[in-house]
Amino acid sequence: MSGRRLVVEADGGSRGNPGPAGYGALVRDAGTGRVLAERAASVGRATNNVAEYGGLVAGLQAALDLDAGADVEVRMDSKLVVEQMSGRWKIKHPDMQKLAVQARAIARQLGSVRYTWVPRAQNSAADALANSAMDGRPVHRDAAAEPSVTGDDVQPAAEPAPVVTTVTHLLRHGQTEHTPERRYSGRNDLPLSATGRAEAEAAAVRAKELGIEVVVASPLRRTRETAETVAAALGLPVEYDDDLVELDFGDLEGLTAAEARARHPLAVRRFAADVTVAAPGGESVADVARRVARARARLLQRHAGRTVLVVSHVTPIKLLLAAGLDVGDEVVHRVFLEAASLSTVAWSSDGRTSVRLVNDTAHLR
Repeated sequence: MSGRRLVVEADGGSRGNPGPAGYGALVRDAGTGRVLAERAASVGRATNNVAEYGGLVAGLQAALDLDAGADVEVRMDSKLVVEQMSGRWKIKHPDMQKLAVQARAIARQLGSVRYTWVPRAQNSAADALANSAMDGRPVHRDAAAEPSVTGDDVQPAAEPAPVVTTVTHLLRHGQTEHTPERRYSGRNDLPLSATGRAEAEAAAVRAKELGIEVVVASPLRRTRETAETVAAALGLPVEYDDDLVELDFGDLEGLTAAEARARHPLAVRRFAADVTVAAPGGESVADVARRVARARARLLQRHAGRTVLVVSHVTPIKLLLAAGLDVGDEVVHRVFLEAASLSTVAWSSDGRTSVRLVNDTAHLR
C-alpha cells in the first residue's frame, strides 16, 4: 500500500431509461481535493443503473492507473450501486453483474476501496461529465505531471479559481383550465387560460426587476406561452430544454385526486408514498429528478455566473429546490407552489447552494 488516499466520484445517466446512456467519473486527491483524472464516455443504449456502474468501473480504473496502492473512497449518489457494491444488496441484472465483477477485480488491485452514498448536489461534477458523454462529448483528461522541486526552485502555488455564482429564478407557468380544479397535468398541451395569460404578464413585470440575462423553459405549451410573454418583455430569446417538462402522469392525466384514487386506488397510494414508484403508465418522481439534474448541469455549465429565469412546472421546480436545499426528492410532497409563483436558488461553483425564495406570488396581487 502506498498510503495515498484518493476519492472517486462517479455517475451515469440514460435519456429514456433505457436510452442513449453515458457515464462520468473523476478522481480527486483526498487531501487537497485536486482533480487528477476525468472520464466520460457513452455506453450506447442502456439504463441509468448500467450507466452508473460504467462510471464506477471507469473511476476505479483511473484511480488504479494513478496509484495501484492507494486507498480509495468511492462517492456516488446511486444508493443502489453503493449498497450492492458494499455487499448489502443483491445484484440481479445480468449487465450490472458483469460490471460489478469488473469493478471488484479492479478494486482488489488497490489498497482498499469503500463506498459512500452522497446526495445528488454533492455529485454534480460527475453528473456534468455523464451529461457531456450523453451530449456526444467524451472526456479523457489527466492532470499534468507536477514538476519536481529541488533547492530554491520553488514555484508559487496557483491562485484558486474564483467562485462563480449562478442565480436561477424558477417560475411556474400560469394557470390552465386544469389548475383551478387541481387536476393532474403532465404532458398535455393545454394553453394558458385568460387568468394564466394575466399571470404571465404580471410575472413579466416582476422579471424586469431581477436582472435576468437568460430565459430557459420547458417546451410544453403552457410553459412556452409563459416564457415567451416574459422573454418578450425582457427582449430576450427563449432556450428550450426537454428535461424540464412536467412529470408524465400517465393514466392519471386530467384526473382530480379523488377521481385518481377511485380508478387506481393501489397505484395512487404507492405513487404518493414512494418517489421511485411511477404513476400508472407514466414516470416516477425519481425519473424526473434524474433529467432535472441533467438540465441543471447543462444550465450551470452554459450560463455560469449569470442570472437565469427557468420557466417550468411544479415537479421540476420542487426538485431544483430540493437540490438547492440538499434534501431528498421526498420534499416534493411537502412544498406547495402556486401558478406563476417565483422561487430562487443560487448555485456557487464551489458546491455551495442557497435557496433564497420559495413560492413568491406578490407580483400577482
